[in-house]
Amino acid sequence: MSRKQTSAKDFLMRYTPAAVALSLVVAVSSSMSHSQASEVLDPRASALMEQGQASLKAGATAQAVDAFEAALAVEPGSVAVLVALAEAERAKGLTGKAIRYYRIALERDPRNLEALAGEGIALAEKGATEKANRRLARLESLCGADCTQARDVSAAIARGPSSENAAKVVSASEVKTTPGTQSANQ
Repeated sequence: MSRKQTSAKDFLMRYTPAAVALSLVVAVSSSMSHSQASEVLDPRASALMEQGQASLKAGATAQAVDAFEAALAVEPGSVAVLVALAEAERAKGLTGKAIRYYRIALERDPRNLEALAGEGIALAEKGATEKANRRLARLESLCGADCTQARDVSAAIARGPSSENAAKVVSASEVKTTPGTQSANQ
């Protein structure tokens, strides 16, 4: 029983359809991973988001945070709401809280450019330049160096830490204690 040698033509005819189908599956799945479906918010959450954005523009950050937190209660885990809440917390000067909300948003959608940029800016404002540079590199790999988000993070890194978030270094001689008070270390 000798096996007949298959010709190149037979080989191509047998395996070309499978190869084409496999490459089509790979192409479609990779293009789908680059584009996340935009989330559709509950109408109540949308109304609260609009209210929060209006409050934020008016400079009423506490009301904006309240509106965004209410929207998050209506639409738990919404990346758009988490990013908006992080922006409001950052506007209040609470960069640590903002970074936490950005990270939660990025856990849910690792390719969200707004969350990456917001976290990078908050890290730069806090003085964590190395981490901010990593966010910038990630943004540039996703959208290029010319996208708005990458430019915003780059500008925040160039500005450095904000004055309210800069660490205050105090020498021991500047610390005055009054008799009868306890220090925190006792």
